Amino acid sequence: MAMSIPCYASLGTKLQDPLNYSNYNGVEKVKSIIKKTVIPSVSSSPVESLQQGNWVKLICGASFEDLVDIRNLSLVYTLAGVDCIDCAAEASVVNAVNEGIEAARALVPIRRPWVMISVNDDEDLHFRKAEFDPDDCPQDCLRPCEKVCPANAILQKGGVLAERCYGCGRCLPVCPYDKIRAITYVRDVIATAELLERDDVDAIEIHTSGREPSVFKELWTGLGNSTANLKLVAVSFPDLRDSTISAMNAMYSIMESSIHCVNLWQLDGRPMSGDIGRGATRDAIAFARKLASAGDKPKGFLQLAGGTNGHTVEGLKKERLFQTTTIHEASRNEKIPSTLHSPYALIAGVAFGGYARKIVGRVLSSVQSHHGLARVEDFPEQLLQAIIESLALVGTVKCYNIQKQIT
Repeated sequence: MAMSIPCYASLGTKLQDPLNYSNYNGVEKVKSIIKKTVIPSVSSSPVESLQQGNWVKLICGASFEDLVDIRNLSLVYTLAGVDCIDCAAEASVVNAVNEGIEAARALVPIRRPWVMISVNDDEDLHFRKAEFDPDDCPQDCLRPCEKVCPANAILQKGGVLAERCYGCGRCLPVCPYDKIRAITYVRDVIATAELLERDDVDAIEIHTSGREPSVFKELWTGLGNSTANLKLVAVSFPDLRDSTISAMNAMYSIMESSIHCVNLWQLDGRPMSGDIGRGATRDAIAFARKLASAGDKPKGFLQLAGGTNGHTVEGLKKERLFQTTTIHEASRNEKIPSTLHSPYALIAGVAFGGYARKIVGRVLSSVQSHHGLARVEDFPEQLLQAIIESLALVGTVKCYNIQKQIT
């Protein structure tokens, strides 16, 4: 079992000045795009999105703790209409997510996405940090680690910026001197239970290998009554081949008696690979195809992650796993079926992580490189760019038609 160690404190600064948008013409452009895309008027509740097959979750990263980035990402993707924002199980990170959500809702009266915290029951790729001593690096090293890091977490002539590292591991094999190591940790169950009792945390996701029911049970039992008021319980696990369904049933039997909300199974195809390209989507689609066709799986919604990007919905459509109605058609239905399965799609939704952060991160990095730690809404033209990028991605699932709104 992985050692439980304290998680890293973020160097980010909370940005809590009073919001004042009256002097920014660019913000009006942002409001116009959101209103023309009719996101506020057609946004279903998160559970309805699951039932309609157009659920979208933003994954900030189970180990990502850059507070300013998280706050700005949450603002942008709230405006884009995501149903859930998944973040590290740290109070400061949860605060940053909620601050971003409320800043977005101050701009446009949009419904609040659920806030989810991610924990692990044992060693997991999502719960680790890279580490090395920069003084131990040869002076002539070309530092390929810097080039491959998708989070810009490796400082020039420095070590790893812990709050930005989210454990993708791409730096480990490229170090020519084998100087980089991975530090793993397990989130503390008592601290997690305390977070779940907050009224601004709506959901939990448990990352598990699925191979050790005993450690899963230990975590679930340790959470106790803290899960009683949640809106969603999710379990994230990899493709276990022939043992996948039996592992799902074992985990569900552990949770069943104390679940008082909907549950979701996150199919983690290729963890933290969505920003690599089209090829990264194949494993996620294959995993989805296998689970969707299985008849003996436990109840609960199925959602893709791991390798998800702008090509994911295209792949789902080819396999006939995606919704057959648009969000506009679905929103006109008088009654949403009270079921734990989607009547519109075999796959209820998609979670976007590394790719979602990458496309918006280009804009956020530009803001910070010129202005330091800053609220993205204080720079409306950059906010507009970020909104266009996020709408294009979320729109693949939500079926927005934004092209005519931005031309």
